[in-house]
Amino acid sequence: MTNTNNRLFVLDTNVLMHDPMAMFNFQEHDVFIPMIVLEELDNGKKGLSEVARNVRQVSRYIDELVTAYDNGIEDGIPLICHPMFNNEHSPLLGRLYFQTESLNEEIPKNLSCNKADNSILAVAIALQKKYPARLVTLVSKDINLRIKAKVAQISVEDYFNDQVLEDADLLTPGFHHLPKDFWETHSKNMEAWQEDGHSFYNLTGPLVKEWQPGEFIYLTGEQAFQSIIREIHDNHAVIETVQDFSQKRHSVWGIHALNLEQNFALNLLTDPKIDFITLMGSAGTGKTLLTLAAGLSQVLDEQIYKEIIMTRVTVPVADDIGFLPGTEEEKMAPWMGALMDNLEVLTQPSSGGDWGRNATDEFLMSKIKIRSLNFMRGRTFLNRYIIVDEAQNLTPKQMKTLITRAGPGTKVICLGNISQIDTPYLTETSSGLTYVVDRFKKWEFSGHITLQHGERSRLADFASDNL
Repeated sequence: MTNTNNRLFVLDTNVLMHDPMAMFNFQEHDVFIPMIVLEELDNGKKGLSEVARNVRQVSRYIDELVTAYDNGIEDGIPLICHPMFNNEHSPLLGRLYFQTESLNEEIPKNLSCNKADNSILAVAIALQKKYPARLVTLVSKDINLRIKAKVAQISVEDYFNDQVLEDADLLTPGFHHLPKDFWETHSKNMEAWQEDGHSFYNLTGPLVKEWQPGEFIYLTGEQAFQSIIREIHDNHAVIETVQDFSQKRHSVWGIHALNLEQNFALNLLTDPKIDFITLMGSAGTGKTLLTLAAGLSQVLDEQIYKEIIMTRVTVPVADDIGFLPGTEEEKMAPWMGALMDNLEVLTQPSSGGDWGRNATDEFLMSKIKIRSLNFMRGRTFLNRYIIVDEAQNLTPKQMKTLITRAGPGTKVICLGNISQIDTPYLTETSSGLTYVVDRFKKWEFSGHITLQHGERSRLADFASDNL
């Protein structure tokens, strides 16, 4: 380790378990893997969970590096040797080092010598003393290990490469409030036409560059106006006026919009042109109720989709859902309380519409299937209305696995609240829900809405704001 300009990053096991590509994401800097990390990876390779699959992928990457490098590994393996980097456009990468000798360094006396985390910390301390001219940094997703490293005065960082955004506040809410002079500044050379009973406008103006397809724009006051952005072309946009679901005569399965964001959400949910929808918001904003109402309407009334498929991640993530008796649906039932509560509201005679008054629970459940994410890999869903609840607990890789199950005619709706993440090592900026909102924002067949106003009850609203 003669290059003192590059930093040396010591990787904790959880970083590699979280992102199998982690060792390739430190640019020109060097990476060090302690022997205890290899041991922990070996212990975690068995099973069908996402973590086990990641561990096996890490092992394959390391094996391919060792195989591709003919020289000894004592001086480190250039990460560029991996077969995936075989062209002139490959990035500048450092070297991968393994612990090939005993690094004896006393950890603080009040820490146990038998814990793997403390052994990793001891390696980082020993490396810093062995190479004082280099900055040795421990990288870990474990908050407690990072705290112990700071106490031991060792440079330590969280693993940030998986973050989609620097701040969750940068996520678009899915709509834009227009200024009062909007028509004055954007109506020059405007084109307007009617198509299938909908009004379209082709606009140009300074605000167009801030818009994305699938977002909504609106004006309030005397010139109240709500529209969805269909296309963006250079400096002009094609917009379409939307349905007003706040009126009871336009209700969806007896449900009408109680605020602006709910109206936008219902327009997305009932729009056959939109294939992928994300709805974010705190408890009581109506995410699940609106989604179910739109799904029942399109499955039972309009028959656009064959059935509704409900799923959500089980905590712990993607592990065995247990030894509960019964079928897959019966095992998943305890996780589906929120969906079933909303279904009960929709099927009550007072609020369920004509279908809700006449349909029996048995008939409804024949059109609603509850599925576990554990068994999604390899499947293809045709003409289905898929609801993914608690999507903030999915990793980006799990989200990709799920969404790519969609076949022709399928709509996927992801619901969640990124301020309530239960999955270890996921944050608001690295959640799979944040990931898909950001990656789909420019695709014209997708839409996103952040629901901001609670409509559950005055008690729930007060508790949400004050507790």
